[in-house]
Amino acid sequence: MAYIHEKTGWPDFIWDGESLAGPLAAVRHKQGRLLGTMEALGFDLRAEASLAVLTSDVVKSSAIEGEKLDPDEVRSSIARRLGLDAAGLPQAGRDVDGVVEMVLDGTRRFEKPLSKKRLFDWHASLFPTGRSGMSPITVGGWRGKKAGAMRVVSGPMGRETIHFEAPEADRLESEMSAFIKWFNAPPAMDPVLKAGIAHFWFVTIHPFEDGNGRIARAIADMALARADGTKDRFYSMSSQIAAERKDYYLRLEAAQRGDVNITGWLEWFLGCLDRAITGADGTLGAVLNKARLWQRINRRPVNERQRLVINRMLNGFDGFLSTSKYATLAKCSTDTALRDIRELLQRGILIQNPGGGRSTSYRLGHPEGVTD
Repeated sequence: MAYIHEKTGWPDFIWDGESLAGPLAAVRHKQGRLLGTMEALGFDLRAEASLAVLTSDVVKSSAIEGEKLDPDEVRSSIARRLGLDAAGLPQAGRDVDGVVEMVLDGTRRFEKPLSKKRLFDWHASLFPTGRSGMSPITVGGWRGKKAGAMRVVSGPMGRETIHFEAPEADRLESEMSAFIKWFNAPPAMDPVLKAGIAHFWFVTIHPFEDGNGRIARAIADMALARADGTKDRFYSMSSQIAAERKDYYLRLEAAQRGDVNITGWLEWFLGCLDRAITGADGTLGAVLNKARLWQRINRRPVNERQRLVINRMLNGFDGFLSTSKYATLAKCSTDTALRDIRELLQRGILIQNPGGGRSTSYRLGHPEGVTD
């Protein structure tokens, strides 16, 4: 079977602008409303929202490729690079720092042109040891003929589904030169459509031995940052793709087996982006709840141990709090932990869950229930 990159017209994509006009207008309207809402929140809340979204973006983009990253390490790495509070968060490993460096370079420096060197640097950041798992790979360079046929697959090892086969290695230099030139050219189309085309085009070429999916999503995020006109991210396309992973691969495969008319792919991309922006309401709600809680708490400030633990509970804490968890997080004795918890209970900052004895646990209270 001939794939799209072997068809007449490649890579001069075409699409039905009339059928895309409605979905595109709806997405642009939602983008504008979200950005307007975030602009009204002030710097600190915008930074907190962007940190939460970027953390999810990095974790979910890696998860699509079967890479499981520690969210706390990801948040720590992003926070430190952006000059935000990282108290109580673990030091990130090299694998985490590498992905974060790539994502932040694309979104924080979105106005800078894409180049072969920049893509090579991103790839080297993803694979700091020069290996993918246990296997050595070409890092910071296009895949060579020795790597063999590049097949795009999904599913567990031994039961993979082959979605398509990428162009041969000897085509990569010319294919990527054409892609980079197109990406850097002044937009002849809506930048959101350009993001969808860029994602599909790069994934089709699959120029590296590994990491192509993550880099494709970073390129799409870079294009979306240009569309938004801001370095801060308030919605996560990668998180939505992860939630729709099965459909994502089906849509990619269908487009690969068609001709250069990619209307179907762009319809799906716009729909996925629309759902990603809608899902941002949850992130925004969590950020506003956090702001209201601290506003009430700071009427009579808590001590540094309590502040650290409360922040951890607000930032994706796993399960409920116990005295032993508190002592571990705050690096204090269980007696001190219990005394701190009692103070927080008295003010309504913490609420005790049903049950007692060794299974006693606590959750955060509602901001309106916090007393001075």
